[in-house]
Amino acid sequence: MNTSVKKIFTVSPSPHIHSEGSISAIMYGVLIALIPAFAMSLYVFGLGALVVTATAVVSCMLFEWLIQRFLIQGKLTVFDGSAALTGVLLAFNVPSSLPLWMIVVGSFVAIGIGKMSFGGLGQNPFNPALVGRVFLLMSFPVQMTQWPQPLNGDFFADAVSGATPLAFVKEGLSKGDSISDIVPQLPHMFQMLTGGIGGSLGEVSALALIIGGLYMLYKKIITWHIPVSILLTMFLFTGVLNLVDSQEYMSPFFHIFAGGAMLGAIFMATDMATSPMSPVGMLIYGVGIGVITIAIRVFGSYPEGISFAILIMNATVPIINKNVRPRVFGAKK
Repeated sequence: MNTSVKKIFTVSPSPHIHSEGSISAIMYGVLIALIPAFAMSLYVFGLGALVVTATAVVSCMLFEWLIQRFLIQGKLTVFDGSAALTGVLLAFNVPSSLPLWMIVVGSFVAIGIGKMSFGGLGQNPFNPALVGRVFLLMSFPVQMTQWPQPLNGDFFADAVSGATPLAFVKEGLSKGDSISDIVPQLPHMFQMLTGGIGGSLGEVSALALIIGGLYMLYKKIITWHIPVSILLTMFLFTGVLNLVDSQEYMSPFFHIFAGGAMLGAIFMATDMATSPMSPVGMLIYGVGIGVITIAIRVFGSYPEGISFAILIMNATVPIINKNVRPRVFGAKK
């Protein structure tokens, strides 16, 4: 064989196209996108939001370092931003009044079980922050459902617990109240959009989350397929229910702005390691999350369902990736 040919043709495994992105750039890009929502959580819940977030971030990074240093003994990735992002997202899914030791336990479950037990970043089938969140909800249901009410900028005020809008609606319907009786007691849509409602750190302002999502779209960290398919499915599902019986089912706008819908659709479901690769697969995945979320909210015992919906659909991602693939370039139809 001609030696010049050997120099021209080099056979190597994929990928053959490289981008300027990196794991660190993506992770820190998502953290930047979370800044508006974090700022709103500080305004709404005061110093409790800062303490909870800092505790989650530090403990997640510490557990990842300890596991890699003493158990896996591989390359240390604790500063690539993924552990810090898991900590922030875990904090965004819990009350600002949650005892710190519970946050540490949730961080250990998120990193130790949800991520590192599968081999680390990119190999985990389930979103680590949601694994930690669901573990805390199952283990400490009382503390995980005591939601502080807004302090509105008074950082040093004592928090008062109360029900979230979703929980308030669920409780009212269970007592036989109609939607007409419940709606006047709920926050206005403008409040739910801009902030100032009770709940977890990451669900106080839909607008702040949307701003973060637009930033990630601009930076091409995510695509529109998953967030839009989730929110549109939720809107259509609840819209049909509301048309059938407006005194039994809330409006679709309420469902997409209340609770963790925006946080889950924009920041949790779009996790690259646990979501499908193809655009069509992403749409299927998003529709599944939207349907399951509303099924739990409306017909289940929990007022919120998006965490469970994302984890359930995480489990289907290998099947979706196997059966929904983009056509290989050059292949026959």
